[in-house]
Amino acid sequence: MLEDKKRWRLRRDFKKGKFCFLIGIDNWSIELQKSEFESLYILLLKINAQLLGIKNELMDEESITLELEQLPWFIELEGKKNEWSLRFVFESQDQTRSFEMYWPIPIAQNLFYEIKNMWESME
Repeated sequence: MLEDKKRWRLRRDFKKGKFCFLIGIDNWSIELQKSEFESLYILLLKINAQLLGIKNELMDEESITLELEQLPWFIELEGKKNEWSLRFVFESQDQTRSFEMYWPIPIAQNLFYEIKNMWESME
């Protein structure tokens, strides 16, 4: 378990079976299947690459919004080049569940890097 002053949680527990990844912020959490977590990881890498591609062209105070959709996820990055939030919409492909997540500044950056590290440590 990793946490940032009790504001966010990231857990991996394969003993739980189908829903073995947990992401939580403040007073909510969601459990994801391994395939859902992997697709979230891939999408986070893509939106981060988009941000890095334009980062040097942005002024520090300039506001940006980036959006990316790759089913079952829609992701929106909003903020400035060095501080941003993330909003996610998940639409289940088998129509079993849907949800939205919001990661505020600075939790979004911290959680992004921890998810990246967690997934890459499993490879």
